[in-house]
Amino acid sequence: MTTTRGVLQILSAPSPMCPHVEWAVGGALGAPVTLDWKPQPAERASYRADFTWRGPVGAATRLASALKRWPRIRFEVTEHATAESEGERYSYTPQLGVFHATMGLHGDILVPEDRLRHAMLSTRDDRSLRAALDDLMGAAWDAELDVFRQAADGEPVRWISAVG
Repeated sequence: MTTTRGVLQILSAPSPMCPHVEWAVGGALGAPVTLDWKPQPAERASYRADFTWRGPVGAATRLASALKRWPRIRFEVTEHATAESEGERYSYTPQLGVFHATMGLHGDILVPEDRLRHAMLSTRDDRSLRAALDDLMGAAWDAELDVFRQAADGEPVRWISAVG
């Protein structure tokens, strides 16, 4: 079994849900997890947590599936690429649902050629093409989550070492 690393960012969770989020994360990773919760200034009575994980390829998918079931949380989970798998990024908001993208080695979103062709063929002008490309890159999720990301400015940076 190939292992990889990743980062889970719970960008906002109401206080009563924090223990349930830990339970869901532990269930997805197969081991109990305790998160270091900190107040989320962007939303009253809400908390945030970052967690670096190591697990089998596909763990990000399991984490996203477990967490999207909980209402009123916002999260991002990334999984680093390995020699046998692409990297992944999941973003979730209650309003938008799940965004999933394949990630390159440096964290760039990789958009498959067929999806780019579809965007080019199904649009009539530059404005609609830009909107289609924004959809492919998760711009709406970034716009909504950026407020919650920036609210943690001043927190220590957590560096992830290379897999391999």
